[in-house]
Parts: sequence; structure tokens; C-alpha cells
Amino acid sequence: MPSEVRHLVDSGQTHPLVRLTGVLDAGTTAAVRSALLDVLAGAPEAVVLDVAGLRVAQAGTLSVLREVLDETRGWPGARLALCGAADGTPWDATGWPVWPDPAGAFAALGAPGDGFRVSQELDPVVGAARRVRELITEACVRWDRPETAGDACIVATEMVNNVVAHARTPMRVLLARHDDTVSVAVRDGSPVLPRLPGPAPVTAYGGRGLLLIDAVAVRWGGLALADGKVVWAHLNPGRITA
Repeated sequence: MPSEVRHLVDSGQTHPLVRLTGVLDAGTTAAVRSALLDVLAGAPEAVVLDVAGLRVAQAGTLSVLREVLDETRGWPGARLALCGAADGTPWDATGWPVWPDPAGAFAALGAPGDGFRVSQELDPVVGAARRVRELITEACVRWDRPETAGDACIVATEMVNNVVAHARTPMRVLLARHDDTVSVAVRDGSPVLPRLPGPAPVTAYGGRGLLLIDAVAVRWGGLALADGKVVWAHLNPGRITA
């Protein structure tokens, strides 16, 4: 009988708590990766993973947690914590801080920053980019980062217009303040990730729009998800503009 891993996301905690139950082996690592990336795509400050109900059939399969950590290190850069690990299992190899129970993990992570994350659900219609620019300008002023609003609006406009013109799926725009930087991200239902090769249409990722994002962002990238992708960028408030 094939093995199975179930996941339950408890969003009622100070940070999302993901509980895994079942058997982790070569056949279930993809499901674990997909579940964790889906939570991380919401750009939480932190995520707690409870593995008390997870049996590790093959120690090598724990590498999936290391891969998730590495894949999301640039964005959303959430703090990760693991709890409920069974004695004798090499959880430290995952790179995740390990705590005996959820209470210890939540205590170590502390409370999330107040009001430093905003999001907006949008349809792929004309005018979506204008609404996002309004959202960004308001948030950057509220966060005392008005100098970042211009670059953030440029990046968001390119990302949103690409969804409107090409992906044509509902999207979710996420804006967050991370210490000295501000991040912009757009999640849509298209699996096509952005890339930077040769010439392409102006409105397409890989064309001038992506080059513009590359010019103003500290760093940017794309995160593949089971139902689409997230494209993200970090903006530097101290960037000198002409």
C-alpha cells in the first residue's frame, strides 16, 4: 500500500503551524515540499512545523526540508522552526532549529511584527496595476519607507501587467517590510517562471519588463508552486536614483 503524508495548517497561532502526519519516504517528499511552499508563499514571518505525527522511513528524505529552507532563503525569508522530532532522527541536518514542542518553538520565534504585511486579491483586469500602486504608496508611507514606493510601484506594475497580459489568472499581491527592505510579490496560477535570456516582447517576463525589475531590485526570483508560482523582489530604501 502506498505511503501517505497529510498536513494540517493551523493559522490561528501567532505564526502558521503545519502539522505533518504519516510516513516520509521517497514517495511522499513531493507532497511535503508542496504543502510547505504553499504556506511560505503567503510570506509569513515564521512557520512552525510539527512532525510529532510523522514517521521517517528513510533518513535521506529529510533533505526535502533542507531544500525548502534553501529555496525560500531569499524570499520570503521566513524564520523556520521544527518541533516534535523523535529522538534518534537526524533532524539537525535539515538546517531547521529544532524544539521539543510547539510552545517552545513559538516562544523562541516571538510575536510577529504588527502591520508589516499587506495583501490584495486581484482579477487579471485593466486597472489592477493602478490599484496595487495605491496600496504600495499607502503602505510605504505608513511604514516610514516613502523613498521605496517608487521602485516598488515599478516592480509591481511589471509583475501585475504580466499576469493580466499573459497568465490571465486571479492573482494575489503581497507587500512586506523586512527590517531595511521592502518586498513585493505576486502569486498567480501560471507555472511559467521568469527568466532573463535574450530579447522578448516588452510585456513579457524575460523582456524589458524583467530587465527593469532586475535594475531596481536588490534581488528577485520566482518560486514554483503546485498551482502556479510566486514572483518576488526585494527593494532597497537606500538605492540612489538619477
